[in-house]
Amino acid sequence: MRSTKISIFLVLVFCVSTGADELVFKTGARLTGTFVKIEAGNKLVFDSAEVGQVTVDLADVANFTSDAPAQFVFQDGTVVSGKVLGLEDDRVRLAENEMVPSHSYALSAIASVNPPPVVPPKWKGSFSAGFTSSHGNTFAESGSVSFDASRRTTKDRSTFFTRYLVGRAETNDGDKKTIEESFAFGGKYDYFFSPKMYGFLDGRFKKDHIANLDRRIIAGAGLGYQWIESDPMNFSTDLGLSELCEQYTSHDVVTKSDELSLRAGYHFDRVLWQGFDFIHNLTFYPAATGTFSDYFLSTDAELRLALTGSMFSSFKAILDYDNTPAPGIGKTDTKYILSIGWTF
Repeated sequence: MRSTKISIFLVLVFCVSTGADELVFKTGARLTGTFVKIEAGNKLVFDSAEVGQVTVDLADVANFTSDAPAQFVFQDGTVVSGKVLGLEDDRVRLAENEMVPSHSYALSAIASVNPPPVVPPKWKGSFSAGFTSSHGNTFAESGSVSFDASRRTTKDRSTFFTRYLVGRAETNDGDKKTIEESFAFGGKYDYFFSPKMYGFLDGRFKKDHIANLDRRIIAGAGLGYQWIESDPMNFSTDLGLSELCEQYTSHDVVTKSDELSLRAGYHFDRVLWQGFDFIHNLTFYPAATGTFSDYFLSTDAELRLALTGSMFSSFKAILDYDNTPAPGIGKTDTKYILSIGWTF
């Protein structure tokens, strides 16, 4: 019987000696529970059985301890783990471990404590395709394939796209004629100097058989600003310089142009309501020499409706406007694309 009492006493002593973490406020109030983390902005998160999880300013904390090792990430990227013994004059003291002896660190040098695991950035994007066919009194077929992808990290953003359109129709004399055939691809790289400001490199290529466009190559660089970046809405603008090279061939006559242009553009996307998105891009290229009356403009707008978790339907309009086209070529080139797509 006596041995049983001694065992119970030792268990109780063990439980008390390994007690919960403690948070002491400068007002003298105390909480026991579990120290969770310190977030950016000097916010301490503590989980207590009495009041639940609370977030407090570190400036209001007189002392805290942790029974389990915590991971400290410092401003210079150094990572140190250890149990928190307490605070001493705006310094936190950690218990000794196999790697380092007990040591205190300035709170101002700490970036975070127990940060969430870093999720490696992944490529996100979509693939879409559309096809229409009419037979009987009239014959017409058209198809489209497009692909886009993007990858965002804390320091940079990469985006790519490619698009192919083709179409045939029957003429009055019964011949089947190609009425649409164009191919385009491009990419943009943004490097963020700050959470909002970035520099960019941009390049794109287009070929349009019906418009007699052999090639349009645009390459440029400049600065941009990310005004809004969130799940429901994104908005950014950029300004820079681009080299715009074009070649048209019409009736064996080749027309070439190569000029330096200013570049001004924006990207906007917004969730109108759950599962229904609006996406809009516009880029304006006025010639750097002469007046702004000589310019090229490219814009597209898309409405995207989610059908399942990864499947969507899309209606997209694309407009290219060249204010000074090659002889015999129209200024405006407009395309409408209805398609089904999949996200990844």
